[in-house]
Amino acid sequence: MRTGSVTRGIVIGVLAAWLAGCAARAPEPRTPAADTHVVQRGETLYRISTRNGLDWRDVARRNGIGPPYLIYPGQRLRLAGAAPLASRPEPARAASPPPPASRDSEPSAAPASRTPDPPPTPEPSQRRAATPAAPESPPRSATPAAVTSPQWQWPADGPVLRAFSNSSASRRGIAIGGERGDEIRAANGGEVVYAGSGLVGYGRLIIIKHDARFISAYGHNEELLVREGDRVQRGDRIARLGDSGAERPMLHFEIRVDGTPVDPIRFLPRR
Repeated sequence: MRTGSVTRGIVIGVLAAWLAGCAARAPEPRTPAADTHVVQRGETLYRISTRNGLDWRDVARRNGIGPPYLIYPGQRLRLAGAAPLASRPEPARAASPPPPASRDSEPSAAPASRTPDPPPTPEPSQRRAATPAAPESPPRSATPAAVTSPQWQWPADGPVLRAFSNSSASRRGIAIGGERGDEIRAANGGEVVYAGSGLVGYGRLIIIKHDARFISAYGHNEELLVREGDRVQRGDRIARLGDSGAERPMLHFEIRVDGTPVDPIRFLPRR
């Protein structure tokens, strides 16, 4: 009996030492390596956030980025002030799917690096821009009317089938009707930062960066006539109208200011 008690005491001592060692190795909450981060091609909102020990939802809210969480190369993200991952309670396993990513599957940094934002949302790196069930981004202080805007033209000639709605992630732009194969034109000049079909819900998509604040997106195309890195002028043909990812032939058209969707009708000329 004495030998058994001694053995048991040794085992308990070893377990206590092991647990103490695990506790000592518990990771400290991380803080961002820098106050800001400039998005590079191929990065996603999710990867940038986790690399800096932050929750992607906090980074999205801090930068006013809403579904589908698009980011683009050259975009500057504010990291300081976002809550570290360690400071947030552990979410339920099925609570919230990870966000969309930036480019390749999402718009690369496009419109985040293959920059963003429906059923189980894959990791941003997988769908680089799908639409996860996350809280809406807070309203920005500056309204589009106060922003110096480029000169725009209509990207297609058909009628508006669906108006803009800021309350619906699937209506962050307008739907323009037409016949399959109709010409789609650049609404303004700029650089094509994304051209592909990796962004869930947009079909074959083109994203154009016009300047440091404005981007435009053209979804559901049948054929893409430009590639990433191409420079286009206002009115240049960039695609042919289709129904990829849509229930009928239409163009899904968005304008975003600082990553926030705005009503394109406010910027387009009257017909």
